[in-house]
Amino acid sequence: MSATSTIIDSKADLLPLLDSIVNVATDPPSLYFGLEGFDLGRHGSVSILSLHIAPTKGTYLIDVHALGGGAFSTTNSSGVSLKTILESTTIPKVVFDIRNDSHALFRLFQVSVESIKDLQVMELATRTGSRELVSSLAMCIERHSPISAAAKTEWHLTKERYNKLVDPERGGRPQALNERPPKPELIQYCRQNVMLLPALYNVYNTKLRQPGEAFWRITVRDTTKDRIKLSQSPGYDGYSKRSAHGWNDHTIETEMESWNEYLMMEDRAGTHVLNENDEWVPAPSYDFEDFLNEEDQYYDDDNNDWGNDTARDCIGWEEDMIKNGESF
Repeated sequence: MSATSTIIDSKADLLPLLDSIVNVATDPPSLYFGLEGFDLGRHGSVSILSLHIAPTKGTYLIDVHALGGGAFSTTNSSGVSLKTILESTTIPKVVFDIRNDSHALFRLFQVSVESIKDLQVMELATRTGSRELVSSLAMCIERHSPISAAAKTEWHLTKERYNKLVDPERGGRPQALNERPPKPELIQYCRQNVMLLPALYNVYNTKLRQPGEAFWRITVRDTTKDRIKLSQSPGYDGYSKRSAHGWNDHTIETEMESWNEYLMMEDRAGTHVLNENDEWVPAPSYDFEDFLNEEDQYYDDDNNDWGNDTARDCIGWEEDMIKNGESF
């Protein structure tokens, strides 16, 4: 993990980056990001937005402390800004735990993120054990990342040096986040945090794309949207103990029962199917005109009655057929 990163601390440097993002691949996602700052939220500040572009393996540290709102409002000749990218519904962005990042972006810069893939939620869905509590990024890297043991050790050392820089309990100062030029410990930590995300995404996404996992994929999508909505609410507290809660068994069982019932109804009706994006869409061979045609088959407009009824559709049909000497 000795790759370098580019610090973006001027609008002139930001424009070429925006140009390069316009046509990024979306499947799999190309963009992985994360925020570092002091007390992320409406009462805190954002220091750096780290952005990793997977296809090019380029990592960019956007100096939000230096650029201020310009980091998000600066627009290139195509009308693209960091704000429009983060708010785009067609460009997926991968992050680990969107909640505090979304809260800070929304409250401080009026950016409302869309099309987010939350790795913390994806990990929760792919577990085989208890889902009561969410995992930290450190736990996910240690348990699930395919990187080498040496790379994991390097990451832990980087994290330790970062904590010593900013954590008062370890002799650090939070103000170090906004000292310029950025400290090497901060640069390395921000860079590695996003560089490690693509491998984790591949691990969790591979599991979620297996046959029969649609329930979990939709649960991940809906939970991520709920997280974003919650993070934008006035009373959101990103440092509450409740933030560590995942899903309890009762909730999962209830949601699964509802899901299975819905699948059974759709299977009987045959009117809708799940598309490749796990969205319910009309079945290719069934539309509203089909429904009307089916109605016409059975309904007799002239007699104001159902046209294809038979003796067996009437109450007491067995007794009538016996009286008439007819066979069943």
